[in-house]
Amino acid sequence: MQTEQALYKPFALLATVSSGMLAGAVFQRIWKAVAGEEDAPDATDEERAWSEILLASALQGALLGVTRAVLNRGGAQGVRRLTGKWPA
Repeated sequence: MQTEQALYKPFALLATVSSGMLAGAVFQRIWKAVAGEEDAPDATDEERAWSEILLASALQGALLGVTRAVLNRGGAQGVRRLTGKWPA
């Protein structure tokens, strides 16, 4: 295993877990500010409309994707600064 891969693998795992937690926290704050509610709708909330559930899910998914990309890209750049090579 190459040095850059060995350095990046643990970071990538940590970034994946961290991105989920961070995105979830950001999503809750945004939902509270926009909708004025403490909890976002869950797919099984009987009283919630489809449009509300789908909007919340789309927002949550987008935040997760962006957060994960930022953390993974930053980690790869850090490995390149340390080793001079991009992790594959």
